[in-house]
Formats: sequence, structure tokens, C-alpha cells
Amino acid sequence: MLDHIFNSPFNIGLEAPLVLLILVFIEAVLSADNAIALAAIAQGLENKSLETKALNIGLGFAYVLRISLIITATWVLKYWQFELLGAVYLLWLVFQHFSSDEDSDNHHHGPRFKSLWQAIPVIALTDLAFSLDSVTTAIAISQDRTLVLIGASIGIITLRFMAGLFIRWLDEFENLEDAGYITVAFVGLRLLLKVINDSFVPPEWLTISAIAIILTWGFSKRSLVEEITPEVTTPEVEERTEVGTRE
Repeated sequence: MLDHIFNSPFNIGLEAPLVLLILVFIEAVLSADNAIALAAIAQGLENKSLETKALNIGLGFAYVLRISLIITATWVLKYWQFELLGAVYLLWLVFQHFSSDEDSDNHHHGPRFKSLWQAIPVIALTDLAFSLDSVTTAIAISQDRTLVLIGASIGIITLRFMAGLFIRWLDEFENLEDAGYITVAFVGLRLLLKVINDSFVPPEWLTISAIAIILTWGFSKRSLVEEITPEVTTPEVEERTEVGTRE
């Protein structure tokens, strides 16, 4: 379909914007599971201020790694070992999550960190592992590196915004973290299938549909939040308190 559009006599000046729009759309769709994973990793700091710093700095490093991957993609994609390492790393994250101790609500949680600089490398490497899949897809759509670089730049901004939202949503929906790691397993298995035999890799629409179904389940149940009823102080109680204080 895209070939017909690009070869049409009416596509003057439209090819680059259309390809860029497609690249940004793919980055946004494929970033959902990445964003949940990064949000869950950042939550391991258990401090909202540090979580924000970890995402900002970690994604800064991730952006540099992603740009480097795009520039060297022709060379990197020749070696299946890179995709194997990415698959093993993502599947290790999934194993680490589901093998962790359960909390009082019978839910698993991602890794816990004692300092900001323990979380940052994990965030950067996780995004790099996801990028092995998304960059391959982007390069297949367009050989124009400038467009791919612009798409990746917009994608990393989108990813930061989505990760910030997911940090809040992870506290609101009790199945979302598990759902996110299940989708991470999908990406890891997809990379593994590429290494074994590229023909085994499911089509993009099937992968996106599966991720959408899993995330729908992740958003299906809100966490129970205990409501704290504030003390009601009447004038009489205040007066008695003051008298007792004077005595």
C-alpha cells in the first residue's frame, strides 16, 4: 500500500511527512510496553523525586544509545548476537519480576534500588533492548536515516511522557505492572524468534493486538485505596483542649 502512495504522481512533497508520521506512530505504539517497564524500574527507588530524576537522566543516556544504534544499524543488524543479548536481557527482567517476593496483596514488584545511579543504567539498557526491535522496524520502513533519527527523537519524548503517566497509573491499577512485564516477555520472545528464524516472527498487527489485549486487562482493576477520614474538631473539643493545655 505504501509503495502505491510513494510511487503516485500526486505524492510530491508528501513522502517524507507521511513516512515520518508512520515512524512516530510506530514509536508511540511500541513504546507502551517499554514505558510500563521503565516506570516499574523507576518505582524501585520508592521516592517520587528520585523516580523523576531517574527517568530524565536514564532516558537521556537511552537517547544517546538509541541514536548510536540507528547510525550503526546496518552493522549491528548483521550480528544476531546483539538481538540474542537483547532478548536474554528482557526475559531476565521478566523472570526477575515474577520470581520476586509477593507483597500483602499477592503482587510481584520490579527490582528495588538503594540509589539513583543503580536505576539509571537499568533504564538506559532496557530502552536499548527495546530499540533493537523498534529500530529494525523503522529501518525496514525507510532507509532515510534523517527521518528515522527524527522519529526516534520524537519517540523518546513520547516515551518520557508515557512513562511519567504509567508511574502514576501503576499505583492506581493493581494488574498493570504484571501486564507490562508480560508485554516485555512478548518483545523478548520476538527478538529470540528473530535469532532462531525470522520467518517465525509474528506480524506487527498480531503483536500490537496481543499487547493491546494484555494492557486492557492491566487497566481492568483499580487498586483499593483506604480512605482516611479526617478528625472533626468541634468548638467544644477545642475549648477543652485549650483548658487542658493551660492546666
